[in-house]
Amino acid sequence: MKPEIKIDVVSDVVCPWCYIGKRRLEKAMESLSDKFSFKIEYLPFELNPTMPAEGKNQKTYLAEKFGGPERYDKITHHVSKIAETEGLDFNFDKQPISPNTRLMHRFIMLAKDFQKQPEVKESFMRAYFTDGVDLSKTENVVKVATSAGIPEEAAKQLIEQKELEAEVITAEREMQKLGITGVPFYIIQNKFGVSGAQPSETFEKAIEEVAAQG
Repeated sequence: MKPEIKIDVVSDVVCPWCYIGKRRLEKAMESLSDKFSFKIEYLPFELNPTMPAEGKNQKTYLAEKFGGPERYDKITHHVSKIAETEGLDFNFDKQPISPNTRLMHRFIMLAKDFQKQPEVKESFMRAYFTDGVDLSKTENVVKVATSAGIPEEAAKQLIEQKELEAEVITAEREMQKLGITGVPFYIIQNKFGVSGAQPSETFEKAIEEVAAQG
């Protein structure tokens, strides 16, 4: 029986490097699949927890954050090119809104109950970066989550009862206590941290080293 490696992934849905890092980690796991089995858990991190519920115009918001429209164009072009090398199709021009991601993190946490976390996380990221879905709209978030395997009744309950709101906030505070201030961040076997969307080879090496420690 192969030893199991647990990896906690701290990330946000609207973080481009988190999506790129997801692909790189998946490649590393595929490469090591003959040696190990993997248990992945996605933990919440909000790049902007004060984002209004209706979101903000994506280009305007990021241009202000990056230092102007020219910087926005340069950075989004650069990250899109890197995403392309990992088989991802980023379409910043199709995405009108930078959303508040709290609700999505609640759904990702709920997905754990149905063994659907990777699918739900992937679906939200694809919806935002590739398909240009407006994720500031609750109905769109619900549609993406249920299409990825969340039962409709569970989704309805989460919305109506504000379920998992406190759990997301608590989990984020725990990450802050660990000193995690940027994402993506990966915790291997609860003892080794990897910061940033590292190359797949870096993930492979880190996993092998942690496994060797027992």
